[in-house]
Amino acid sequence: MKIPGILIAAPASGSGKTAVSCALMAALQARGLKVRACKCGPDYIDPMFHREVLGVDSRNLDLFFSEPDELRREFICHASGADIVVTEGVMGYYDGRGMDTDAGSSYDVARTLNLPVILVINCRGAALSLAALVRGMAEFRADSNICGILLNRVSKMLYPRLKAMLEQELGKYGHKIPVLGYVPEDDAFRLESRHLGLVTPQELTDLREQTERAGNILTESVDLEQLLKIAGEAPEIETAEIETAGSEVHRKKQERYARIAIARDEAFCFYYKANLGILEEAGLELVPFSPLRDEKLPENTSGLILGGGYPELYGERLSANRTLLAEIRERLEAGLPCIAECGGFMYLHEEMEDKNGNTYPMAGVIKGRTYPTGRLVRFGYVNIAAAPGKEEESAVSRSTEKKAYLRPGEQIRGHEFHYWDSTDCGNDCVATKPDGKRKWECIHMNGNLFAGYPHLYLPSMPEFAYRFSDRCRDWMREEIK
Repeated sequence: MKIPGILIAAPASGSGKTAVSCALMAALQARGLKVRACKCGPDYIDPMFHREVLGVDSRNLDLFFSEPDELRREFICHASGADIVVTEGVMGYYDGRGMDTDAGSSYDVARTLNLPVILVINCRGAALSLAALVRGMAEFRADSNICGILLNRVSKMLYPRLKAMLEQELGKYGHKIPVLGYVPEDDAFRLESRHLGLVTPQELTDLREQTERAGNILTESVDLEQLLKIAGEAPEIETAEIETAGSEVHRKKQERYARIAIARDEAFCFYYKANLGILEEAGLELVPFSPLRDEKLPENTSGLILGGGYPELYGERLSANRTLLAEIRERLEAGLPCIAECGGFMYLHEEMEDKNGNTYPMAGVIKGRTYPTGRLVRFGYVNIAAAPGKEEESAVSRSTEKKAYLRPGEQIRGHEFHYWDSTDCGNDCVATKPDGKRKWECIHMNGNLFAGYPHLYLPSMPEFAYRFSDRCRDWMREEIK
């Protein structure tokens, strides 16, 4: 399948990828184009920014979570009907999962999906050295696929000279890479606060206006016609047929949907689009509610999902909603199926401490407290498996049959990113780094409950989603009786 698209990359973080990607999408939307967005890696924030500020459908592209053919299929499905797909890279272009590998890097994604790459270069304080930098980036891998350059932090006056110099110097070494435009120094491109869980509706409006201004600037400073031409010349994506649990999905869709309460507000806002999609395919209707504002769970819900986010910033408000906390505790103790990740896991504790040392009572399902550490804890990708010798136990499960979310020999992929820790992280599973050099116990997997710090990527093990769906259906049937 041929999909017009580009990947915005840079030599390092802090080069302006996010500001440029968002401004380009705003500029392309202003031309009446239907734009889709992607983000390399496991980050939640940028896809939220794409969706909430730009109104652009966005998803993650991650080669740890997905095998190459799966990634191609996911990309094709996501891009269907779009005029152009803008993918924002992560870190430096060749930076992968380890210090000495490009596996999982933006480069790895670009070559997997045949995406033309637009390299964003921070030009502040440099001139001829920029040619050396770009030449090195282009030659470091023979299939770098760098097809264009955008010059960041450049004045309108200086741009023509830098463009001519770069194209001439690169041409000496056989690189016909056009400089497509420049990004001037302007407050419109400063996106210091992109954590959408932290902003008020007024701040969100301000961000939308700021991004629109940035898009208007790039309409004048970037050759969008040439950029669209490069995107349109992206090679076809070839992918093999992938065996899926289609019959399982089909079976679920023939049954009555089970309604699942899913926490969605400023405190709980981290969800992978692919996770929500596979839960819906498994026959679950996702009903949003706010732990900050709602005093009870939605009516007729047969399961609960508490995603990640920023509960530590809203400890007082979450704790004050005692009616909802009590209902959640009572229903989980009665066997309501529940998946809780990171921030949602923190919410289930007896107590949560904020960064100022204030401690607030929470749901009390997890017997312990969560507290700030001042540093990243157990950061990065993990493979999660049931701990050896651990048997699923549930004195309160109302299922007619034991259905462990993870069974011996199985594993699901995930990612950890948190500055808070817990006095009881759980020991029903083991998280192992991809290189196998580090592992640790984690997660409470007890009957109906699967709760811990790792964020799961459900498509890496679809059976997990189906088993959660089965538990929710069992609960629904018992409630009907």
